[in-house]
Amino acid sequence: MVFKVSTVSTSPIDGQKPGTSGLRKKVKVFKQPNYLENFVQATFNALTAQKVKGATLVVSGDGRYYSKDAVQIIIKMAAANGVRSVWVGKNTLLSTPAVSAVIRERSGADGSKATGAFILTASHNPGGPTEDFGIKYNMENGGPAPESITDKIYENTKTIKEYPIADDLPNVDISTIGVTSFEGPDGKFDVEVFDSADDYVKLMKSIFDFESIRKLLSSPKFTFCYDALHGVAGAYAHRIFVEELGAQESALLNCTPKEDFGGGHPDPNLTYAKELVARMGLSKSDTGGEPPEFGAAADGDADRNMILGKRFFVTPSDSVAIIAANAIGAIPYFSSGLKGVARSMPTSAALDVVAKSLNLKFFEVPTGWKFFGNLMDAGMCSVCGEESFGTGSDHIREKDGIWAVLAWMSILAHKNKGNIDGNAKLVSVEDIVRQHWATYGRHYYTRYDYENVDAGKAKELMEHLVKLQSSIPEVNKIVKGIRSHVANVASADEFEYKDPVDGSISKHQGIRYLFEDGSRLVFRLSGTGSEGATIRLYIEQYEKDASKTGRESQEALSPLVDLALKLSKMEEFTGRSAPTVIT
Repeated sequence: MVFKVSTVSTSPIDGQKPGTSGLRKKVKVFKQPNYLENFVQATFNALTAQKVKGATLVVSGDGRYYSKDAVQIIIKMAAANGVRSVWVGKNTLLSTPAVSAVIRERSGADGSKATGAFILTASHNPGGPTEDFGIKYNMENGGPAPESITDKIYENTKTIKEYPIADDLPNVDISTIGVTSFEGPDGKFDVEVFDSADDYVKLMKSIFDFESIRKLLSSPKFTFCYDALHGVAGAYAHRIFVEELGAQESALLNCTPKEDFGGGHPDPNLTYAKELVARMGLSKSDTGGEPPEFGAAADGDADRNMILGKRFFVTPSDSVAIIAANAIGAIPYFSSGLKGVARSMPTSAALDVVAKSLNLKFFEVPTGWKFFGNLMDAGMCSVCGEESFGTGSDHIREKDGIWAVLAWMSILAHKNKGNIDGNAKLVSVEDIVRQHWATYGRHYYTRYDYENVDAGKAKELMEHLVKLQSSIPEVNKIVKGIRSHVANVASADEFEYKDPVDGSISKHQGIRYLFEDGSRLVFRLSGTGSEGATIRLYIEQYEKDASKTGRESQEALSPLVDLALKLSKMEEFTGRSAPTVIT
């Protein structure tokens, strides 16, 4: 079929500034006339011509509501902008890490490589007609667009007057694998629908020793549960865990991807992954029966993960530190050593201690995976992580939830080499974590999220905290008045980062209060929600005395929590007597 290109007149729409995770709004906002189209064209206009004309682009996402409509719109706009080929995961499904892998690893039948991708996701936010939708652009390295590009996109949204679209192009059948070809003003245009899992599974098999994991899963002593929370991870779970590794089908929970995530909140934490938490023996109500040895969950687009042992929660900060500490021995991909490690600033300093002990390069970066990507592209970082349930490595340029689960399975397999057969007791997730604390010390850690706070009030709270930092002696007077036994504040600042690769400077990345005993309070406004503001409060206390690493986190952190809430005047500014989520 030959298609024609039409030019549609439009005008700027307010509020289309992409954050570190792209543009996220309610579905009803995206459905406004020209809203999605304006953003897509603003993105095309921000890219160099060679990354659009004659290029190959990936367009897929987590399958949330409105994805199928959005894919067809973007295909028609890509055709009109002179794109040569669009690759779409079957049924629009590709996890965010899989998109990164496809950009980096996949070749078309003609040898073509993708130069970028539109990823349709609002990550861990709810989906459905009244919930959230999102879009972001990833570059040819497989990672999120840098600020230089997202700034251009935003500027373009403020001046856009028209966009081209091949509106007579019929909708492509995205439920069937194959290539559909068209002819247009710039020549041939193809849409290729391909298997969502093939490229990603191939990559995972090149990183991990699947045979050793399969042996662990075959042991009657080892039981396992994986909860996809009805997100896109379900498109990979059966293929990897059941077909490749031999797990029982009954080990999979909520692994059918749904447009509304089954009405749930696809955020893998102790609050929202209720069914998994109960099955692992961590809920207040006893479900009866013995919990599995190992459990894990994913978010909507499968880039985040939660790791659980039997009646035991592993903090994301501990998780990345433990993976780094065990990677060389347990994961073939790292057998020749680690180039370096990195964490986001709010993440606990557990990884710092491992890096120092193993003499590894270490980096502390702002929140946002693109900062890790820069380090990885420069060959400076192998393993990285965020406290917000994001863990990954330099195999791609996104955090990777299933990778993290396979990393933990690899560590468990490695630690249990001699225990799988016979009567020997398995080394458990809890055993591994407690041994890590005995070796490196424990970073007691919690995060309080105050979601959908009035944006003005949130800003006032942050300004109050910055103003306090002007006099550390005054801060310490307040501290002693609230909790006399808490250590003194040694320094306080707004975190600023100079990228060691490109020299760029990122300011206002979070407010820090650093205590003399290594404890920290961090306050940050998050841009991951679609409405209002989210205040995140991070509380950390370091304990290197092995005899004191077994306390309950709430008990150990109670003085610092009380201090943080009173120092920030949280209830006064937000009107909230309790956080929305505690992690």
